[in-house]
Amino acid sequence: MTTQTASPPRLFSTLRTLQQQGSSRQLIRLSSWIGMILLTLLLTLAVIPNIIAPYDSTERVALPLQKPNEENILGTNDLGQDLFSELIAGTRASLFTGLIVSFISVLFGVLVGLISGYLGGWADSLLMRLTDLILVLPFLPLVILLSVYLGPSQRNVIIVLALFFWAGPARLIRAQVLHLREDTYIEAARALGANSLQIMTGHLWSGVRPLVLAQIVLVASASILAESSLSFLGLGDPSGKSWGTMLYFARASGAFLSDAWKWWVLPTGLMITLTVLSLGLIGYSLEQRISNSVS
Repeated sequence: MTTQTASPPRLFSTLRTLQQQGSSRQLIRLSSWIGMILLTLLLTLAVIPNIIAPYDSTERVALPLQKPNEENILGTNDLGQDLFSELIAGTRASLFTGLIVSFISVLFGVLVGLISGYLGGWADSLLMRLTDLILVLPFLPLVILLSVYLGPSQRNVIIVLALFFWAGPARLIRAQVLHLREDTYIEAARALGANSLQIMTGHLWSGVRPLVLAQIVLVASASILAESSLSFLGLGDPSGKSWGTMLYFARASGAFLSDAWKWWVLPTGLMITLTVLSLGLIGYSLEQRISNSVS
């Protein structure tokens, strides 16, 4: 009587696979925690800026272009306003723009993806050709062109970005719907007399819902970066207090050519980087968990 045992190469390969899976889970968990901590701090700044900021961001508190000191830890801008208070106020404006663009884009993308993936036929062809057109168009030149045409304002920035950011979520949701619509529970719902609207808003929505949250986070990250870029070019709200607007006035005041970049440009860029990083880490962890659950 002989006993079968796993060969050493196969055993070692299995152990390496298990170790890699464990390391991957730890990396996903660590990414999620770092992203959540950073985002919580940023949301705190956005919700209660007046408690943290020492001055009103629109108030002139010292001479223009003052270096950092005890009263103004980041110095002042060209109007004598406290840069630290302006930085805190910019958190609310930038996060608000990013989240609004994200919700509008993902909502429209989910609608397009559900209709296209479930109905198929001419609706799928029409909607996917439109989606492909949006995805292949040069993003930055068209966004700049539309922003110039509509005029500089926060509302117009939201509209322009939402016009482009829905296409990615739409294609992703459609792919998931194509996979789900052949499942037995969808066939059972059809047999019981459920119409297309009931199936899409009930059964299919529950299947794509995990993807939606990940897309909201990732689109918000891209929107904040895009809004900062447009505002830096002078296409945002000139009277608003966003990080991109701060960079625009820093460039206009010559801060990039003097030592003022250290306390005017660098902290603003760091805040944008931390925000995009936090949302990117959360979005990455969500996508990986969805991928692991599917596999």
